[in-house]
Amino acid sequence: MKKFSFLAILFTLILFLAACGSDDTSGGSSDDGGESADGELIGVAMPTKSSQRWVDDGDNMVEQLEALGFETDLQYAEDDVDKQIEQIENMIVKGAKALVIASIDGTALTDVLSKANEQGIEVVSYDRLIMESPHVSYYATFDNFQVGVLQASYIEEALDLANAEGPFNIELFGGSPDDNNAYFFWDGAMSVLQPYLDEGKLVIQSEQTEFEQAATMRWDGNTAKSRMENILSSSYSSEETVDAVLSPYDGISRGVIQALKGVGYGSDDLPLPVISGQDAELASIKSIIAGEQTQTVFKDTRDLAAVAVDMTEAILNGEEAEVNDTETYDNNEKVVPTYLVEPVSVDIDNYQEVVMDSGYYSEDELE
Repeated sequence: MKKFSFLAILFTLILFLAACGSDDTSGGSSDDGGESADGELIGVAMPTKSSQRWVDDGDNMVEQLEALGFETDLQYAEDDVDKQIEQIENMIVKGAKALVIASIDGTALTDVLSKANEQGIEVVSYDRLIMESPHVSYYATFDNFQVGVLQASYIEEALDLANAEGPFNIELFGGSPDDNNAYFFWDGAMSVLQPYLDEGKLVIQSEQTEFEQAATMRWDGNTAKSRMENILSSSYSSEETVDAVLSPYDGISRGVIQALKGVGYGSDDLPLPVISGQDAELASIKSIIAGEQTQTVFKDTRDLAAVAVDMTEAILNGEEAEVNDTETYDNNEKVVPTYLVEPVSVDIDNYQEVVMDSGYYSEDELE
């Protein structure tokens, strides 16, 4: 009898330990309906490695997700839409629990997101709003309208448009027409510049005044360089010089600078115009220090990654993520709950404080 009791107790203890040992090892649901991070796969789809900021975005997200115990599948599609769709499909097949997607073409993912939804996979749209799909849970981005305001306001102050007589010559560059953010950047900038254009204090010699004329497909610097070269040869004589260039992105800015330097800008007799930018890419910080690009808009990808990670964690825990905009970002299927991170204007006067002292770049990287 004593022997039987001992064996019964031992058997019960083994069952108890086995039950405890099975908890959370498969990344399944917990008793309260939330999800455990252990071993759960998060798919992270980024557009390209050709821009340093996307590399930083991906690295920051992987670091923060893995610190929480998630597994990650980080993929770059090199601006190939079909490749990005294939990568997302593979993430679904691998059993991803959630997807964080910075789309190449915001209108091209409708079908693949329907497949994700069929598998119960929710989506965080990252920095570029995914359009035409109801299956977008949250949007993590920067205040895109404010980015354009910062760029144009810098030009306004650099030329002292409020007080100077002018006229000043300006050329406008827009972002990629398949990226919804490009329109926000443009609208923000034009909210500042349009009054000066209307009164003739700013003049666009090329007469390319509309976004469709100024757009730069895939944000490509070489495309911007070619367009600037054409503008310079067709619209500017020895008597006319460019005083400012509205550029929405650092890669475009550097392409514009190459075109300007190719016809003699950058000398004491013909200084470079005021040139805006965005993303505070390392090459453009070096350009600002060298006295070429004038300004950029810093968007701390560490902060944006943290927002996307918080959204992902909330989704898997069955909770609502923190948002600060529930009105602005309509993807033509729904208004997507959004968290906006504030951008910061950077030039020669504050780059050290903003991007160096914060640890975003190291002094060694500037050498």
